[in-house]
Amino acid sequence: MTAVHLLIPAAGLGRRMGADRNKVLLHLIGQPLIAWTLRAAEAAESVVWIGLICQPTDQPLLQAVIDDLNLQKPVVFLPGGDTRQDSVYNGLHGLPEDATQVLIHDGARCLATADLFNRCAAALAHHKGLIAAIPVKDTIKVVNADQQITATPDRQHLWAAQTPQGFDVALLKQCHEEGRRQGWAVTDDAALFEQCGLPVHIVPGEETNLKVTTPVDLALAEFILQQREGKNGVS
Repeated sequence: MTAVHLLIPAAGLGRRMGADRNKVLLHLIGQPLIAWTLRAAEAAESVVWIGLICQPTDQPLLQAVIDDLNLQKPVVFLPGGDTRQDSVYNGLHGLPEDATQVLIHDGARCLATADLFNRCAAALAHHKGLIAAIPVKDTIKVVNADQQITATPDRQHLWAAQTPQGFDVALLKQCHEEGRRQGWAVTDDAALFEQCGLPVHIVPGEETNLKVTTPVDLALAEFILQQREGKNGVS
């Protein structure tokens, strides 16, 4: 099993959720969202270390979640930035010196399974950059500022990006430094790899690996977890 370090960006404010706190602290079937993410990371044999990237004001509440879970793997707090890109940059520089491969997983993707973490880690043995993703089912339209359709791309070639995303640590650090020099603003780390001309491989993701961003997402996540926990015999 390929051993990896895991960074979890969890420094957001939950504005789109309409919440008064970080959305990873909202409760889902009796536990905060981040608890489900951490449980999956704990269960993944490939993950040997967890870096939780957050704002200082959230750290006491997140520490309480970690204490309740009684995790056996080390969890280290790392400072969040103004953007996700800044947060991951901070996280990369907070990795242990011996970290050579890293998975980056959004804290709000609380339905990812240990199997997905392990499959992404295994793929890092063959690829320097990768993302979990699923094929797009809907027809996608490209629209201009006047709300007019300008193109309909072939969905056969379209995949919806998820996390985890995995990388060679040294290469990703270089890409982040280049992004800062060039002023690139990206929404995921794969985009930095792409901008630097580096290949990014696809690992089949999970249909249920949604990102909890809105109240509707939270309701869907609750339904999925109820079904999953029921099948596992957990009440």
